Formats: sequence, structure tokens, C-alpha cells
Amino acid sequence: MGLVKKIARKLGFDPGVLRSYRHLPLYWKQRKEWLRQGGVITRKFTILHDYDDSAGTAKGHYFHQDLLVASYINAIQPKRHVDVGSRIDGFVAHVASFREIEVFDVRPLPPTAHKNIVFKKADLMDETGFEITDSLSCLHTIEHFGLGRYRDPIDVNGHLKGIANLVNMLTKGGRLYISFPIGRGDEVHFNAHRVFHPTSILNYDAIKSSMVLEKFDFVDDAGDLHIGADVASAAANVRYGCGIYTFRKLLS
Repeated sequence: MGLVKKIARKLGFDPGVLRSYRHLPLYWKQRKEWLRQGGVITRKFTILHDYDDSAGTAKGHYFHQDLLVASYINAIQPKRHVDVGSRIDGFVAHVASFREIEVFDVRPLPPTAHKNIVFKKADLMDETGFEITDSLSCLHTIEHFGLGRYRDPIDVNGHLKGIANLVNMLTKGGRLYISFPIGRGDEVHFNAHRVFHPTSILNYDAIKSSMVLEKFDFVDDAGDLHIGADVASAAANVRYGCGIYTFRKLLS
């Protein structure tokens, strides 16, 4: 164990916080220079941890899937795009920056003031028919269906009902962009989420009968993106990754 960690544990501090205190000399040097130049300090914040920060985070499930699928939609330019349950301040915002996107979610959404985001409260496990569209997304959402985490009804087959409804919502030739956690096998982490083997979705009746896989991308355990990957081989490389599937509905 490093010296900083030993001291932090003994004092009951977070090692990260303790490490930042090594920057105090730099802080005082900068403050002194600011005052020397005639600068005025109206309020003092001693922020030391930002000295070690990078420009931002460009890794992880949401960063990659949201940006990647938004770029796919921009390239295709569908007549209509409907999203089911994806992240509003990520994927939905990306798409809304260049076109209208209709959002369905079992949870309510406060008014956004952005005309390109059209919201409808809906439960996609409900077998009632939904509107038809030529482009549809459901990112990091289907794994929650039926687990009750978002006050949705408990349903052990919720993910299967949801996928069947997604397929039924698509016009022939329409595209479905869907992502979810992938790993070595099918698991249920109640009530957080499911984890799927990467090939499991290919064997669901709704997918086998009506859809063809156009592309598979995935994010590995380190948060790095792999574009145009092989579905079967992905299982050997992830314990908790993110599979990103582009399906097209068959014409007949």
C-alpha cells in the first residue's frame, strides 16, 4: 500500500482528497501571482483536485452508444425517428440538435422547452399497438423492462414483450438501434438490470422472424468502443460491456 493511502486510512480520509493537498503550494503560488497583478478576490474556493483532471471523459457505455447511434441516424436521415427510454441528456439531446425525435418512456418528463423533443408517456411492455416508424432506438433500456425499478409492472418476460413491440413498430425496411449490457451469459441483477449474452437477442422469435442484423458494435469492460465487431466473439472479451445492434426489418 502506498504512503498516501496508509496516511489516508489512518486519518480516515479519502486518499484522492488527501492526494490533492499536495497541490497546495501551487495554489498559493497562483494566488500570490493573481494578487501581485492587482487581481481582486471576492470569494475564495480552494479547488485542488482539478489540477489532475483531464479535459473530459470520452469512454464508457453512454458516451459511445449515444454519439455513435446519433451519427447513424444523421447519416440515414429517416422520415421519422422514435426513441424508447434512452438518456435524455445524452442520446436524445444529440439527435434533437439536428432533427425532431419522439420519445416514449414509462417515466414522466418535465417540459424541455426544446421543440425537437416530442414526449409521450408509454409502457412498451403493453401490447397495445403503437405508431409505426421507419427508425427506432432503445438504448440501455430494454434490460430494465419488467424489473420494477422505474415503477413498471413486474414481468419476467418484459424484455421479450418490449422487443416484440419494437419490431412491430417498424415499417418494412426500417431500422432498430438497440443496446444493452452484455457479458458471458444471461443474468438478472434484480432490480437493477439484466445482462445478456451477445448472441441471445439473435434467437428471440421477434428478431429471428422479422429482422436482419446490419451491424454490431460494442463497448468493452475498459469503456472502449469496437466498431463492426463479430457478435459471437464479443462474449470472450466482456464481463459487463455494452452491445450496440443495428437491425433492419425484412421487406417480406
